[in-house]
Amino acid sequence: MSVTVRVPAKVNVQLAVGAARPDGFHDLANVFLAVGLHDEVTVTPAEELRVTCEGPDAAQVPLDRTNLAARAALALAGRYGIEPAVHLHIAKDIPVAGGMAGGSADGAGALLACDALWGTGASREELLDICAELGSDVPFSLVGGAALGTGRGEKLRPLDVGGDFSWVFAMAERGLSTPAVFREFDRLTAGLDVPEPVASEALLDALAKGDPEALAAAVSNDLQPAALSLFPELADTLAAGSAAGALAGLVSGSGPTTAFLARDPGSAAKIADALRASGTCRAVRTASGPVPGATVMGA
Repeated sequence: MSVTVRVPAKVNVQLAVGAARPDGFHDLANVFLAVGLHDEVTVTPAEELRVTCEGPDAAQVPLDRTNLAARAALALAGRYGIEPAVHLHIAKDIPVAGGMAGGSADGAGALLACDALWGTGASREELLDICAELGSDVPFSLVGGAALGTGRGEKLRPLDVGGDFSWVFAMAERGLSTPAVFREFDRLTAGLDVPEPVASEALLDALAKGDPEALAAAVSNDLQPAALSLFPELADTLAAGSAAGALAGLVSGSGPTTAFLARDPGSAAKIADALRASGTCRAVRTASGPVPGATVMGA
């Protein structure tokens, strides 16, 4: 018997970042939107815990117990006294190290798949607790749709969305370390009065109305200056997307993927073609959102 869970990527339509806390984390107001690029995690009983991966950039995915999918299986097994003897296979389509929560998606997918395989009967709250222990973005990967994340991003409030939003994602030639981007944020804001992070009411209203132009006027990412400081070439990608007609462009999360909001799917296809021709990125994908979170596909 095996269980497969499909789990989406995310884009941050707003990422407001507070000053560093004593524990080293930052308080966030993080507006997540799940988009239709997916990984699939399949769990099968095995002699021992092991991880395999296929798909674009699969060679960059760790296959040891540092992988979030493995950590999720171990965390759930530990709670319920189960031997974590499973083969976790990740079919990867979310860009690796791209600021789109691919690793977090795999953690949420493995957690839900192991829960179904083992029949633990864990409540949604228990699963979300484990997700929060695994990482700040993992709870949203389980929930999907659209949500406001506070704390370090793990405390979620679902958001109403009034329609589909079309996106283009440009993958960069190299990765960016999330901790390094936060360190650069701290360096750039040292000595400044960093305001408390709050969600933009205009942005939440634009999501609720399904209005891409209003959303474009409200998107923001406080980590973008840090990402551009560490990876200046991303400015060329942002300029290329803007010139191609994107309503808005921003670095997705900690980067280095750049995300462009389009008026509709047709516009997204044209922007994608222009970005591919621009020579400013490694690969380009289109997707729309919101889409559901981690979903069991079959058992």
